[in-house]
Amino acid sequence: MGIVNVTNDSFSGDGLDRDVDGAVAQAVRMAADGADVIDIGGESTRPRHSYGDDVPVPISVGEELERVLPVIERLAATLPVPISIDTSKQEVAELAVAAGATVLNDVWGLKRSPGLADLAARHGLSLVLMHNQDGTQYEDLMGQIKAELNFAIKLAKRAGVAPDRIVVDPGIGFGKDLAQNLEVLRRLGELRELGQPVMVGTSRKTFIGRVLDLPPQDRVEGTAATVAASILRGADMVRVHDVQAMVRVSRMSDALK
Repeated sequence: MGIVNVTNDSFSGDGLDRDVDGAVAQAVRMAADGADVIDIGGESTRPRHSYGDDVPVPISVGEELERVLPVIERLAATLPVPISIDTSKQEVAELAVAAGATVLNDVWGLKRSPGLADLAARHGLSLVLMHNQDGTQYEDLMGQIKAELNFAIKLAKRAGVAPDRIVVDPGIGFGKDLAQNLEVLRRLGELRELGQPVMVGTSRKTFIGRVLDLPPQDRVEGTAATVAASILRGADMVRVHDVQAMVRVSRMSDALK
């Protein structure tokens, strides 16, 4: 899954604020480099605990739609791979689907907009359910992640989402500190117990920067290590910024499996 951020405050430094032509060109390049899905996001979701006071300013539904809809409309009409909308807002998801998105990527795992499950069911969409929480307090890290994802899976199935269209994501970097992120990656195979495909998003994230003491644009090698580790521990999909390099890492990791 290739990441296209149509924002002005992306943590990764790759935001394309209202630059429709630039976002479309980036998505086309990612597809040519081997991306299987393109994920369009219009609002930064970087968490407070990772960035202190440097947190994203919430934007309105209208502003988010102004950023993502023109990009989705153009890509859906021309790109040969599925388009994903990265949002937890029901209104944004509804119009993104009308514009051509066929994957819903919900970083709050139906906690904030449970109606996304109904939307996915009505249109036969794929639905990515990510674990997320406010704060980093856990009594049983993997146990709680699995329990919350399992609850979201049940909500999605109850709404009528086809089981083979539900993907789970442990939410690396969301509601987890450095040690917890590393533990989730070490124990990623436990998510296979949920019976759903697993997606992992580690690309350029803060925990890599803290291990390597590097800014986002210099975290390609760190990302590569986490992508390989994730695939060898059972990930079915990885969400990345540097598509060409990570496609190569993924193919080599698949060969090792």
